[in-house]
Amino acid sequence: MEYSVHSFQKDLVSGLVVGVISIPLGMAFAIASGVKPEFGIYTTIVAGILISLFGGSRYQIGGPTGAFIPILFGVVTTYGFENLLLAGFLAGVILILMGILRLGSLIKFIPKPVTVGFTSGIAIIIFVGQIPNFLGLIGVEKHESFLSNLNEIIIHIQSISVYSVITAVICLISVLLTPKIFPNIPGPLIGIIFSTLVATFLYPDHIATIGSAFGEIPNNLPQFHVPEITFERIQQLIQPAFVIAILGAIESLLSAVVADGMTDSKHNSNKELIGQGIANMITPLFSGIPATGAIARTATNIKNGAASPLSGVIHGIVVLLVLLLFAPYASKIPLASMAPILMIVAWNMSERHVFYNVLKTKTTDSLILVVTFLLTVFLNLTVAVEVGLVLAVIMFAKRMSDIMVTAKALPNPSHKHEKVESQVVTNTHDCPQFSIYNVEGPLFFGAAQTFEQTIMSSINMKPTVLLLRMGKVPFMDTTGESYFSSIVKNVSKHGIVLISGIRPQPKNLLIKTGLYDSIGEEHFFEHTGEAINYAIKQLNQNKCLGCRHFAFRECASLSGAKQQVKERKEVFTT
Repeated sequence: MEYSVHSFQKDLVSGLVVGVISIPLGMAFAIASGVKPEFGIYTTIVAGILISLFGGSRYQIGGPTGAFIPILFGVVTTYGFENLLLAGFLAGVILILMGILRLGSLIKFIPKPVTVGFTSGIAIIIFVGQIPNFLGLIGVEKHESFLSNLNEIIIHIQSISVYSVITAVICLISVLLTPKIFPNIPGPLIGIIFSTLVATFLYPDHIATIGSAFGEIPNNLPQFHVPEITFERIQQLIQPAFVIAILGAIESLLSAVVADGMTDSKHNSNKELIGQGIANMITPLFSGIPATGAIARTATNIKNGAASPLSGVIHGIVVLLVLLLFAPYASKIPLASMAPILMIVAWNMSERHVFYNVLKTKTTDSLILVVTFLLTVFLNLTVAVEVGLVLAVIMFAKRMSDIMVTAKALPNPSHKHEKVESQVVTNTHDCPQFSIYNVEGPLFFGAAQTFEQTIMSSINMKPTVLLLRMGKVPFMDTTGESYFSSIVKNVSKHGIVLISGIRPQPKNLLIKTGLYDSIGEEHFFEHTGEAINYAIKQLNQNKCLGCRHFAFRECASLSGAKQQVKERKEVFTT
């Protein structure tokens, strides 16, 4: 794609807008994660530039996000800030490996109820976590447990500050009204500036600020620092690092998909993971926290005319310039001004409409959604995602096993082409020597045992020939092959097994396990008619004499009762 001066102008405008938006968000996400606000700014600068340079999406804006808040706060609380940096570094390594191994496409296999469940749960945690700052509560301690934080709010509710509430409400109203009055000006920026000015001039000594809570924000990047890496620390932090990597991969690829939908473009998922990995390896070296693709900022980038990844680079440079020139002023921002911004972020990321739509279906997806949501809120995200995925796999296996059909069948004499159907089999119309089964659906671990039991329980007459019609079996796993092999071994003791219409994947599996050769290549047929013709020749004709079932058209001559066959057909047509 040709890049022009006009394209640069568009990138410059979009980068400037997104950069201005990212400053308050970066500080707010850092504070909510339990670290100093400047670390969020460092992350926005370093990760924002690197994700745009090395990622697989033209429009992706990277930085700290709300989704990471409960995870990062848990790591800081449990292991400390230095170990958070190492966990972020390790997450970067994992993301790069995921990209090299081309695992980007696997993210699409995470069910929607799981992602909506934990996203909505994170939104609740963020929203409730900002209530103390919104109300100006004094003496509130932050805990990793949601219930403990809720209890802290209840205990300290009497310490509510009218000044904090006024400041928060001013910021909230400003953020909500700005897009309607001035659509091209970032609402969070106006909200913070306006509420800060009100608090600074009217009641400066009655409200907590970033400076009073965390100290002055330095107007420079920190020195390059490599965290100490030992085998013991890696063992200790590998689980949180893995969670950070997985969540980062999900968030960034979801954001890239949103960008694709808005621009009719196509991102490279594996390159995106590598870009995210590079950013998360380098950002901790500058005291930055884990970062990922930010859906809202990426959408804003596109809406403001971004033409290339340069807009993301410009966004990082804008934040850097603001840090160098205006950092001391940021220290005067009230904590109450940050709270409504994060509350709005939580509200927007809650996916409440999707949550309700899945919930009202009252299906297994509803169960997965609710379980993932509740575990995220009341336990932790790691357990929530693990349990949600396991539940989804179990439910999927159950649904797949339910669609597996194994039914005895015979040619329908009333059909023009004598189509093989299951409903024509009756007690008086069923060949004692030759059994045909229609097999439909995936033959995998969830359905294999039922498949075997259905056949073995209904062929107690020990037929000479068993024909399995497998044209509608798209897939077979090793468990399915094992039960399939059991049927073959049992029937082969007194007869033969024929297979018709087998598809490539099941056939290749049977070849690899040796079962194909055990059955015999001559017993595999492309069409059922060929298999039936072959089977008829294998029957004991002495047993056919006097038989009154007339399951096949050949039965007339074999049993010596052509007239009775004619009568049988007349019965089926009436």
